[in-house]
Amino acid sequence: MKELKDFIKKVLGEEVWLETPPNPSMGDYSTIIAFHISKKKGRTPKETAERLVKKLNKKKPRMIKEIKRFGPYINFFIDRDALVRKTVRQALKKGYGSMNIGKGKKALVEHASINPNASPHVGRSRNAMIGDVIVRVLKFLNYKVNAHYLVNDAGKQIAMLVLGARNRKKIDFDSLLDIYVEINKKLELDPEIEKKVFELLNKFEKGHGPTVKEFNRVVGTCIRGQKKIFNDFGIGYDYYDYESQYLWNRKVDVVLKKLEKTGRVFVDENGRKVLDLKGFDLPMRTPVFVLTREDGTSLYGLRDLAYNLDKAKTKKNVVVLGEDHKLYFQQIKASLGLIGVEAPEIVHYSFILLKEGKMSTRRGKVVLLEDFMKEAVTRIKKIMVGRKISKKDFDKIAKQVAYAAIKYSLLKVSPDKNVVFDWEQALNMEGDSGPYLQYSVVRAKKILSKSRKKRSLNFKAVDDNSFNLCKKMSEFPGVVKKFSENYKPNLIANYVLELAKLFNEFYAQTRVIGSEQEGQRLALVKAVSNVLATGMGLLGLEVPKEM
Repeated sequence: MKELKDFIKKVLGEEVWLETPPNPSMGDYSTIIAFHISKKKGRTPKETAERLVKKLNKKKPRMIKEIKRFGPYINFFIDRDALVRKTVRQALKKGYGSMNIGKGKKALVEHASINPNASPHVGRSRNAMIGDVIVRVLKFLNYKVNAHYLVNDAGKQIAMLVLGARNRKKIDFDSLLDIYVEINKKLELDPEIEKKVFELLNKFEKGHGPTVKEFNRVVGTCIRGQKKIFNDFGIGYDYYDYESQYLWNRKVDVVLKKLEKTGRVFVDENGRKVLDLKGFDLPMRTPVFVLTREDGTSLYGLRDLAYNLDKAKTKKNVVVLGEDHKLYFQQIKASLGLIGVEAPEIVHYSFILLKEGKMSTRRGKVVLLEDFMKEAVTRIKKIMVGRKISKKDFDKIAKQVAYAAIKYSLLKVSPDKNVVFDWEQALNMEGDSGPYLQYSVVRAKKILSKSRKKRSLNFKAVDDNSFNLCKKMSEFPGVVKKFSENYKPNLIANYVLELAKLFNEFYAQTRVIGSEQEGQRLALVKAVSNVLATGMGLLGLEVPKEM
């Protein structure tokens, strides 16, 4: 409950975490702040709690009936009717939970940035799903947000693909993965191919016209294909930033000169320019960051530093990277620090694993996102057979439910943990799943459509189910705020699931239509529907009109 947290912070000057006491007789909310403050004051937690309760009671707002100490805990008894009235009134308004904290501020979020050499696979697409939630929430908080996709069109992998695609009159998106796997196999059998790859890169970096045209042909085909898949999945980008632009505009040279002025750049025994990062406590035996190849062409890290110089112009700057990039990001952060540039905020994520291990594009052992999406739709359609859904909307709803199943299954797990995807759980209409959330909102809307009674906010003698729903709804702004501080989509996913469960308990035990409190309960159902739909929208889950 944001109002309660704000009250405590105003009186005590401390941020608190509120919990629900184990027994209703002990109040509605509880905090262990006395433990923390007692260490500063040199008193016992019980003595501290007693003093804090007296201080809080002197200034408590009307919504709080009473503040008591239970041992070292400080517990709050809420005026239930007042809480429900205020929460429902707020939740019925558009934008409930936003707090407008981003007004007048800009934000840049870089996510996905998958190599333009094939269709995205599910493991890496988790990056895009997390990034998309960050974009959605920051927009909800009224930041002016731009989503960026860095296209690695100047790397070794793309040069390999260009080499593999030579002498093919026509290439399409679907053939790129096969071409990439094939050239990798040839490289293993004939190491001389690698020389041709680096020759291509050298020509590309020097702006050789025919070579640039070859690269653009392959990269353009891939980006168009990737864009189509992500758009269908509800994920979009405002800008596609190409690494090559940092070669053409010479910003790579600019950042290299800045680094050289630090006195930490030297040429190693292989003729490469490397950056000495000693003193930054990096977890590696040789603390250096390689910037160029021996032929002088830039490596990805140097181009990325140039890119980060541009991104740093936006104060709120977030990037999503896999856990396998942790060391790399530490190198980037240290390098930027040497030239006085602030590194972006970072969100690392773990992967989705196949039974035989990690998904690998190079070997071709992949589960493509596009295939995963099609499989989900096929499975949902089988479940939907026999349901009263119009033929006109059948395909659209199947997609909405299928994509929600995938997204929720991947977003409900903390980014720092691996995800094991389970089809049965993901598509379960009655469990911890995207379809369950969708069904909950559809159910709420059906209740509302069946009554012509005017909604009322005249709540009195509120029952436990209604109070529990409102108590949970009142936590929504705090959940959104916490997400904006740590970028963990599972916070929102878990919150929406808990709210949906409470609503379904309410639905099962509380009569709405035809009850004496029909007007008030209709207002409550509408409010819950709003918060559920908003929370799901922040996760990129659509609400079907029927299920």
